[in-house]
Amino acid sequence: MTEKSRNGSAALKLLQATDFAARKHRDQRRKGADASPYINHPIAVANLLAAVGGIRDVDILCAGILHDTVEDTATTFAELELAFGARVACIVREVTDDKSLPKLERKRLQIEHGPQLSNAAKCIKLADKTCNVRDILASPPDWPMQRKQEYFDWAVAVVAGLRGTNAELEALFDTELARRGELG
Repeated sequence: MTEKSRNGSAALKLLQATDFAARKHRDQRRKGADASPYINHPIAVANLLAAVGGIRDVDILCAGILHDTVEDTATTFAELELAFGARVACIVREVTDDKSLPKLERKRLQIEHGPQLSNAAKCIKLADKTCNVRDILASPPDWPMQRKQEYFDWAVAVVAGLRGTNAELEALFDTELARRGELG
């Protein structure tokens, strides 16, 4: 396979993942004041992975785009595996919360399991938490200030278990988090 056809196949796979996620999230909006279309979030995650994290592995980028599909839509891991391969489905599985558990338990497990994730999953978690912090600052959801601060504190605890994975993503998280005083 030539480099041109490999690059074309990678681009096609990424576009197919973006289209898949857009269709799955089509009726969802973000919690922020601007209620932006949900698909903006997974696109932002994949963009951070590539632009800041330097990640070029198409499976990781696809998993970044698809990271919330099983958790927040009627998508199954089998469906992801069939459409995008076992590796993408496996990475998405690593970053997917078990929605049958209470919210506080899911949050606790993210902190506990973070250090055991693959590097690919850690990078997606880093980009996801960074995007969430950025979104809370740019378009704050209608939450009391205490809830926003609790989110920031929890995100710090999750990211603590991901450190040592991607210095650029970690630095961006720290930079975005440092802006939290802007909410006051």
